[in-house]
Formats: sequence, C-alpha cells, structure tokens
Amino acid sequence: MKNQKVEKFIDGYLKNFKSAKVDKWNYEDGCVLKGAQMMYQVTGEEKYKTFILEYLKKYINEDGTINYYNAEDYNIDNVSTGTVLFFAYDETGEEKYRNAIEHIMDQLRKQPRTQEGNFWHKNIYPNQVWLDGLYMGQVFYMMYESRFGGKEHYSDIIKQFKLVRRNMFNDEKQLYYHAYDESRQMYWADKTTGLSQNFWLRSMGWYLLALIECLDAIDQSVYEYYDDLKSLFKEAIKGVLKYQDEKTHLFYQVIDRADVKENYLETSGSAMIAYAMLKACRMKAVLAEKYEDNAISIFEALADNKLEEVDGELKLGGICSVAGLGGKEKRDGSLKYYFSEPIVYDDHKGVGPFIMAYSEINRL
Repeated sequence: MKNQKVEKFIDGYLKNFKSAKVDKWNYEDGCVLKGAQMMYQVTGEEKYKTFILEYLKKYINEDGTINYYNAEDYNIDNVSTGTVLFFAYDETGEEKYRNAIEHIMDQLRKQPRTQEGNFWHKNIYPNQVWLDGLYMGQVFYMMYESRFGGKEHYSDIIKQFKLVRRNMFNDEKQLYYHAYDESRQMYWADKTTGLSQNFWLRSMGWYLLALIECLDAIDQSVYEYYDDLKSLFKEAIKGVLKYQDEKTHLFYQVIDRADVKENYLETSGSAMIAYAMLKACRMKAVLAEKYEDNAISIFEALADNKLEEVDGELKLGGICSVAGLGGKEKRDGSLKYYFSEPIVYDDHKGVGPFIMAYSEINRL
C-alpha cells in the first residue's frame, strides 16, 4: 500500500537528516534509525540500510566503544538506540557491533533500581520510573536475552512490566500515568501514590511500543511470559482507544482531556498507536478484523492532515517537542505544563514512529 506523498517525505527527510543532538548518542535519532531498519526489512531497498550504517560510523569504534556515550550517566534513554546494533551486526557480521551491544548491556546490568526492582529512569532522577523508560530499556534487554543471554532474565523483564502495571495503571481511566516516584519526594508526585498527575499521550505510545517490540523479541515458546506481555498489550490498547477522537481518528496530547481548550491532537503518540496496532495485528497478538482498519485510518489521517507542505517542502507537523518531569525547568506534570511545550515539525520522535507505521502499511 504505497503512498507517494509519504514516500517523498521519507526520502527527503533521510536525505537531509540532521541529528537531534549533535555529538551525543541519543534515542531521538534511534527512532528514525528504527524506522529506516523496518523500511529496509519490508522493501529490501539498500538506501535504508546505507543510511543506518553510515550513521553508525560516527559512533561505533572498531573495538566496539561508543563515541559520545557515557554508561555511568545511567540514563535509560541511552540504551534504546542500541537495538539498531543487532541489525547492524546481522547485516555486516562485524564484531564491533557485537562488542557495542555488550557495552550497552553493561549499563543495564549496573542500572540503579527502585527497591521493588524497576530501573531508574536516570541517575539524576533517582527512584523514578517513567513510562517512556520501558521502551528505552526493556526492548534492548529483551533482544539481548533472546539472542545472547540464554533467556535467563526474562523473568526480570516481565516483573518490571508487572510492577509498572501495579503502580502506574488507573483502573477507572484504563490508562497509565506518565511517571512514578517511589520515594514520593518529587514536587510533581502525589504524596500518597507517588504518581504524576496526568496521562501523556506519547508516554502511552512508548509503553505500547515497548510491549509490542518485546513480544516480537521474546521466544514465544516461553509461553507464560509471552501471554503476560500480550495481556498487558491488549488491556492497554483497549484502554487508550476509548479516547480516540471520532472525527479525526487521532489522539489528544493529554489523552483523556478533550474538554480542555488548549489540548490538541498530537502526531507522535498517534503514530505510535497506529504502528503498535498494525504490528500487533500482523503478529496475531490482537484480532486484525477488530483493529487493523482503525490503525490504517489513524495513519491515513496523519498522512492527510499532519503531513503539510511548508515553503515547498513536505513536513510532519503537530509533534510535541518534548515533555518530562522535574529537572531544572521545574516541569510539574500539570495540564498547563503539557500544553506549554512547543509543537513542532519533523521532530525525530514523531517522524520515526510515522515511518515505522508506514513500514507496517507496506506489509499489508
């Protein structure tokens, strides 16, 4: 199901690609690399593979050390791009990629944890679990365990997902909060529950991606853990779809607050939901007859309404630039905060999932 407008956009974006953070190993670029990887896997077009390997030349040294990466930051975001190293290793057979995978796994082995057992989001955010972090850390962890770890730590990965379900899921809303502070010390955290205040769309998108990518990476013969992940995915997708905008098929920046004037239909989280649903249908984790048409409608709405011509160039708009909690910006997780962050074009965190979703459209 090719779309000429989308193809033109992707070609232009990759041709003129600029790193989200110059001289830093970062997850934002990783989103685009993953999209390119998936396009290569479905089309076989060399340009996608070349894009990935050319990018990695700047970062991966012959001994497997990674430039502009510091494991001792214990930043879970820095693990995510490591998933592309498995692809690079498989395609080239070069040991530097295998060694680089080990460097990142070493970070995870030493990553600080909450008392219950979840990875901290970052060293500078002690005792905090963010929904985003499940995509950033667990997908790489699952891929490693399946390939090189003898599946020894599957139980740890599943336990971390289950802890997040227990601590961060709202039964009434059927949604997950953005973050949780086990210590209850942060000003954004509820003093009783430790939870942030709101349900941020992209964090929910990251969570769905985490589940579907871990389902893809796990050895299905370990059926108990596979079923655990599948159940969590089905519950989460069912929950978020309750808040889908009927007219546009998209989702709001703060998922459950369509009633607030400042709220808006956001691109990156909507693209993540479309991708996760399409992939889940292909993997038979959910019923295609129930979810596939809806997922296609989300992607088509993005292509029709968010892919705009600006100064003669196609650009993907409606993307929340960034949203987090704490830090020097004093981000408090309020509605006002989520609506205050810039809405931008062509952000990697929107473009990457958009390309991922398109790769699944191409598989249909």
